[in-house]
Amino acid sequence: FIVGFLVGMTGVGAGSLMTPFLISHIGVAPALAVGTDLLFASVTKASATIPHHNFGNVNWRLVRWLALGSIPGSLTVLAILKFMNPDTVALASFIKHALVAALLLSSFAILVYPVVTRGKLKPVDPVDAPDRPVATVLLGLLLGSVVTLTSVGAGAIGVVILTLLYPTLRTRRLIGTDVVHA
Repeated sequence: FIVGFLVGMTGVGAGSLMTPFLISHIGVAPALAVGTDLLFASVTKASATIPHHNFGNVNWRLVRWLALGSIPGSLTVLAILKFMNPDTVALASFIKHALVAALLLSSFAILVYPVVTRGKLKPVDPVDAPDRPVATVLLGLLLGSVVTLTSVGAGAIGVVILTLLYPTLRTRRLIGTDVVHA
């Protein structure tokens, strides 16, 4: 309930909270914890899509640009894992290290978010944000790859970088767009 509430309000939390909890407190293997959290996050974020859309919080152009990068990024990571067929112990160790790195990056992103958004100009109509397709697709590629491997980062990293790329979009639209993309 708490994780679902936090994800709905901020777009941040599913991977950052649930995956480490599953590994450290429940004793779930890292690969299984990532997969479980990704399924959990897909349900919670999918259920937030309609309300965010109805409130006008989603920039669908940005969702499409992000998906153009994240879907191939995710599929590439999965294909590499399938092709390499890594030892499960080695994979678990790698996922734990990648999870720590993603959590540190997410924590940094959360810390700099208030600085990035301070004094941000708000447009009269937030729909008119200029597209930055290459940077947005690259962000999607990064998010798709990192989230597939660790289940962390779609919220914290995504919202902060979207804020840098689209500083005139209202925070609620950045969060809604990020949640729907995730």
